[in-house]
Amino acid sequence: MEMLKALWAYRGFILGSVKREFQSKYRNSLLGAAWTVLNPLAMIVVYTVIFAQVMRAKLPGVDSTFAYSIYLCAGVLTWGLFAEITGRAQNTFLENANLLKKLSFPRLCLPVVVVANAGLNFAIVFGLFTLFLLVSGNFPGVAYFAVLPLLAILAAFAIGLGMTLGVLNVFFRDVGQFFGIVIQFWFWLTPVVYPSSILPAGMQEFMSFNPMAPLMAGFQGALVSGQWPNWASLVYPAVLAALLCLLGMRLFRKHAGDMVDEL
Repeated sequence: MEMLKALWAYRGFILGSVKREFQSKYRNSLLGAAWTVLNPLAMIVVYTVIFAQVMRAKLPGVDSTFAYSIYLCAGVLTWGLFAEITGRAQNTFLENANLLKKLSFPRLCLPVVVVANAGLNFAIVFGLFTLFLLVSGNFPGVAYFAVLPLLAILAAFAIGLGMTLGVLNVFFRDVGQFFGIVIQFWFWLTPVVYPSSILPAGMQEFMSFNPMAPLMAGFQGALVSGQWPNWASLVYPAVLAALLCLLGMRLFRKHAGDMVDEL
């Protein structure tokens, strides 16, 4: 409860940091914040044209021109949110070393800023994707709102993992480098660009240990087929997310003072 009160007291600092980072991203560019729309729009158009029209890629059991394009966007966009949060969180204490040394503020503001920035970027991209679903006549209906609890689990899992890695990365700089390699393999070992049904039976069993697999399946099933997620399959990533958040908080509280000295 004290932690929430402290974060609320410093809400101005958090909002100011988010605004400042968003503005600095497009400073000195002619089009400015328009790039926030143009980049994801270009990606959606490329995926749609290449996979739906040129390659005419199809999903097993789904007879729709845009099915694979939607499947790909649903997976890539949500994985991008996960990758951005974990990547930024594992480096946030290093990147803000001067801030940590000079100012007194709740250190947990930094992970909150990471999630807020990633969430803002994702909201813009996903808003465009939703517009594409509406315009193309592929809006999945009520199942679309299953995205909200899925995003909550994904964000909690990502920030829990990111905070844990972030604390370790202060003391062991190889952690960040190693995780950069791990997440590349993790992406291809998760059904993001391919359906898990095409994998051999043994590999499908292996997927049950991958917490991102049921989350990706939930996003893609809801957005492609209008199917509600298998909620039972989400217990594993949800519990793991809670444990990682607790671990990250414990490490942070235990080593907060040592981190400033190390930085």
